[in-house]
Amino acid sequence: MSDNSNLKFSWLPKSDKLGERLFTFDGKEIFNLFRDYPNALTPEQKRLFDEVNPFWVDFFKDRKYKNDSDE
Repeated sequence: MSDNSNLKFSWLPKSDKLGERLFTFDGKEIFNLFRDYPNALTPEQKRLFDEVNPFWVDFFKDRKYKNDSDE
């Protein structure tokens, strides 16, 4: 993903697998919410995800993001 201006968050259709909630920013790279959020996301992807998904931001508030400072 070299051109971040083309990032657009979208959920993928629900999976029949338990614990799998998939999303993408470019239609190519697919993330699993419970496995990948927040640390598999770039700072720009996380910012975009957080803007449109306040419920999940609150749900995962105890997960520390790899780029957060230790203040």
